[in-house]
Amino acid sequence: MKKYILSIDQGTTSTRAILINERGEAVYKAQREVECLFPHPGWVESVPDKIWISVIDVINELMVISSCTMDDVAAIGITNQRETTVVWDRHTGKAVYNAIIWQSKQTQELCDEREDQMNFIQEKTGLRMNPYFSASKIRFILDNIPEGQERAERGDLLFGTIDSWIIYKMTNGKSHFTDVTNASRTMLYNIFDMKWDPELLKIWNIPEAMLPEVKDNSDNFGEASFFQGSVPIHGVAGDQQAALFGQCCFHPGDSKNTYGTGCFMLMNIGDKPIISKKGLLTTVAWREKGVTTYALEGSVFMGGAIIQWLRDQMDMIKSSAQSEEYANRVHDTAGVYVVPAFVGLGTPYWDDEARGAVFGLTRGADRHHFVRATLFSIAYQSKDVIEAMKEEAGLELKSLRVDGGASANGLLMQFQSDILQCEVHLPRFIETTALGAGYLAGLGVDFWHSKADIERNHSIERKYYPMMPQREVNELYDGWKEAVKATRAFKPKKCICE
Repeated sequence: MKKYILSIDQGTTSTRAILINERGEAVYKAQREVECLFPHPGWVESVPDKIWISVIDVINELMVISSCTMDDVAAIGITNQRETTVVWDRHTGKAVYNAIIWQSKQTQELCDEREDQMNFIQEKTGLRMNPYFSASKIRFILDNIPEGQERAERGDLLFGTIDSWIIYKMTNGKSHFTDVTNASRTMLYNIFDMKWDPELLKIWNIPEAMLPEVKDNSDNFGEASFFQGSVPIHGVAGDQQAALFGQCCFHPGDSKNTYGTGCFMLMNIGDKPIISKKGLLTTVAWREKGVTTYALEGSVFMGGAIIQWLRDQMDMIKSSAQSEEYANRVHDTAGVYVVPAFVGLGTPYWDDEARGAVFGLTRGADRHHFVRATLFSIAYQSKDVIEAMKEEAGLELKSLRVDGGASANGLLMQFQSDILQCEVHLPRFIETTALGAGYLAGLGVDFWHSKADIERNHSIERKYYPMMPQREVNELYDGWKEAVKATRAFKPKKCICE
């Protein structure tokens, strides 16, 4: 009998792998760092072969530490950093350019050239015109390699997000597939018709012959014949959608927030897509047996990164964990608001020109108040996103399911519950991204028979309940909105030292 599901979580700076047993427990883990390259200011790249090698390494380590073989594995699930783009030669299997990472801004000019197509693109894809997504990255690669366009039109080049690259390598070049969630993040996929869109391909002049076949999330993506044994790849999803599934957000209104460097919030909105007018993205959450579930997505640029700033630049704390200790030494923020718009403001403002600001300082404020206000800024930004989602979707927030590094901060999670006036649920297993891909793979091979089986395994480590009176919530949040308004009104001049 097969004992485990193997789940690969290929992220921006590391690759992780876990073995999941039938109770939904992550029983073995392995991890490798992946190097990011910064060839020019604003550019972020990685070497595709090194990403693939990191996948081989974590799988081999798992087999050693668990004393298992691939014969003990029922299926493989893959989740990945979304939008990151690889183009490779169909005949040699070699990448023709570095992987362009989702964070990279090197394709901004290509997006600016097509700004007049912004609304048309959003109506088909649910996405905003932004170098974040894959279309401009493909165009950049074709423009910057010898005979790129000609080779693509001849069918000699293949494109894939990282899931496709890993699948191609695992199957020894036999499978060129992606799933609906990763396809929906390329800016080339019509989320209403659920297919590659000829008009979008024309805007970017990308030949359809480059693109992978799109499958449902639990479909068979091929046999992982690179490794010994015969193991099918049966679950694939982009990282944030995988986390939504891993948190068992299976019903409209179910929402999760991942507190990483930034915060990524997704809300299940059911089977009817909504094109946002409030700065949210519309994305495919997953597709099962041809039935699509959609999600609204919002991004907070500065989440855990603001705590790193307190530690590394401001020298106010010695460790991220110390932020909770310091913040708990005072009972309030002494009226201080920190708006961490260091790289602009994300959802729902999308203000690239905004810069960080602090308001309400008095001589009574000390570092503990400042740390507390900085922590709370993460919760305020998350509330901004949630309020937009609730209004857009017409759904009430039942509870917020949380994961990521900062979800371990009890004070932050309590304040998040207070300011949202809803429960916040921290799961027992916080590897929700890898769990989500594993769950999808397990459903594909009947390791679990239904989502109800998965929900029975899903356990909550801790629940936070709102304890703050509504009047106080309103006063604090009104203060935050005034601080954001003032931040956006300030237009800084270029520093003379630059």
